[in-house]
Amino acid sequence: MTTTLYLVRHGETDWNKQRRIQGSTDIPLNDTGRAQAAASAELLARRSFDAVVASPLSRAAETGAIIAARLGLPEPSTYAGLAERSYGEAEGLTDDEVLERYPHDDIPGRESRAALLARVTETLGEVAVRYDGGVIVVATHGAVIRSVVEAAVPSTADRERTAIRNGSIHSFRWDPERFHAELVRFDDPIEDVSDAPGKYAFEYQNPLERRG
Repeated sequence: MTTTLYLVRHGETDWNKQRRIQGSTDIPLNDTGRAQAAASAELLARRSFDAVVASPLSRAAETGAIIAARLGLPEPSTYAGLAERSYGEAEGLTDDEVLERYPHDDIPGRESRAALLARVTETLGEVAVRYDGGVIVVATHGAVIRSVVEAAVPSTADRERTAIRNGSIHSFRWDPERFHAELVRFDDPIEDVSDAPGKYAFEYQNPLERRG
C-alpha cells in the first residue's frame, strides 16, 4: 500500500536567526520557532494523520511534539536517520567565517549529499513500512527535505529554487516499487499555504547548501 509522508521543517532556532550553520549540533527552538511549529500544526489539522515521527535533534523533536499534540496523536517516535546533515567543522560558524577558514570549500567532517540522501531514503523506507498505507508527519530538517525534493523532482536540483522555510510542509507519496530515492511528490494546497508567509531568498537558508 502507498504511504503518504508530510515532511515538515522544524521551527526557527537562535542559530537560524544568527545565520549560523547548525547541522548535527543540537540547538533548541526559540519562541518564534515554537510559534512556527504551532502554525504548521494548524495547517496539518486540516488532514487526518496516523502518526508523527521526528529527527532526534531537539528542534525537530519539539516541532513534532507540538504537531502531535495538536493532532491528538502520541509523542513522535524518533529516527536517527532523520537528523540534519552534518557539516563537520563548519557547525557554529557564519557563512563569512566558513569562507574565511575554508576558502576552497574543503570542510573537515562534512557529510556528503549522497550519504545524506542514502540514509534519509533508508529511514523513510522504514517509516513507510512501519506505517504501511498510513499518512505520516515527519518533523525533520532543511537539508533532509531538500535532498528528498531533489531526488523526487530532479528539475529542482537548481538550489536557487529549493529554499526550505522553517515550518514549511512538503508532501510525498512513497513508491514501494522503486525504493531507492523514489518519492513521488504530489500537489497539496497545504504546501503553498505553509510556504507563503515569510518567503525569502535562498541565501537566507543554510549557506553551505549553495555549495558542496
